[in-house]
Amino acid sequence: MGAYGDLVPDEEAGQLDGSMAAGRDHLPYAAASTEAYFRAAAASLAMRPGASEPDMSAALLKRHYGLTGSVATLSSEVERTVEVKLSDGRRLILKTSTTAEAVDSFRFQTAAMAGLQGFTGFVAPEVLRTTGGALLFEQEGNCGYLQTRIEGIPLHQATPTPDLLFRTGSALARLDLALELVSVPAAHRPVLWHIGCWSRLMELEQYLPSGNIADSVRVAMAEYAELVEPQISDVAWQVTHNDPSPFNMMVTGQGMGFIDFGDGCWSPRIQDLAIAASHVVGDSTLPLGGAEHLIAGYASVIALSALEAKLLVGLMRARQSALILVNCWRSHLFPADAQYIKKNVARAEHGLSILAPLGVASGEVAVLAAMSSYQP
Repeated sequence: MGAYGDLVPDEEAGQLDGSMAAGRDHLPYAAASTEAYFRAAAASLAMRPGASEPDMSAALLKRHYGLTGSVATLSSEVERTVEVKLSDGRRLILKTSTTAEAVDSFRFQTAAMAGLQGFTGFVAPEVLRTTGGALLFEQEGNCGYLQTRIEGIPLHQATPTPDLLFRTGSALARLDLALELVSVPAAHRPVLWHIGCWSRLMELEQYLPSGNIADSVRVAMAEYAELVEPQISDVAWQVTHNDPSPFNMMVTGQGMGFIDFGDGCWSPRIQDLAIAASHVVGDSTLPLGGAEHLIAGYASVIALSALEAKLLVGLMRARQSALILVNCWRSHLFPADAQYIKKNVARAEHGLSILAPLGVASGEVAVLAAMSSYQP
């Protein structure tokens, strides 16, 4: 694995999603905080996508879906992702992998997207079934699935007006309401972005750049461990998207769209809000950097509990810090891919610098003010 070789999963880690999952709905945080979970989750992100392997996308598309078209490879963190353009002009997304770990991830993703069809208030991709009627295919070491491509503009390319951010927050809340009702397999598979791993991520601090950012990350993660982590099991937990970044939220003609459910898992519901809000902190003239508008939109659909309002800013800072830690580590492992891996890091660093002055009390006041005062 290279620079972080001690995280290679062992036999215990490989068995995690089976024997330990039974009790995890009741103790979700504790189970995801185990050594085996963390090691397996980190190992999955310490592997390169199968870019060096022969691209079988066109053959797999024909074999499992009876379709032919031009294929173009897209950037991807773990699995191989290609865009397929059919002769009739339709554009689809095919995700494939040759790793055993991808099977559970693909099972989760396809079940989540299939389960979201028919809900309103947001847009999600549709999974196309194989010629045999399955949501994904598994054959001869290859697994994968085919989905529709959402047409729109990624949020990071749009002007973040207060109205757009409010609509983004309300759509995200509606997505969470739908995900709460969706039954998915493999929601407890190892995911490094799971909140249960956060207290371990400071093991990666050697990869941080020196200076103010490293200091801010250390402070944020220490405050998370002391003030947020002990209370996180007391908020509502459910299946979440777990990565609503500006690259995964789309402005479409039918409303806000959400793509890439690969990091989805069983986690605190407010985690989706914390992640999305952490990414839009950019205006240093506002206490929450402009995330006020997204938070207000979310809260207009799902009211935050008193505890959630209290913990939200700490969660936002910890998520920004987790993003910086994980991606600085992965950039060290894969320097040729560093630009893509670190696409969200500068935004996280800037956002963390804006939120750094807020304490628990002042952060809670800012969140409550955003919920009560902003109107779209």
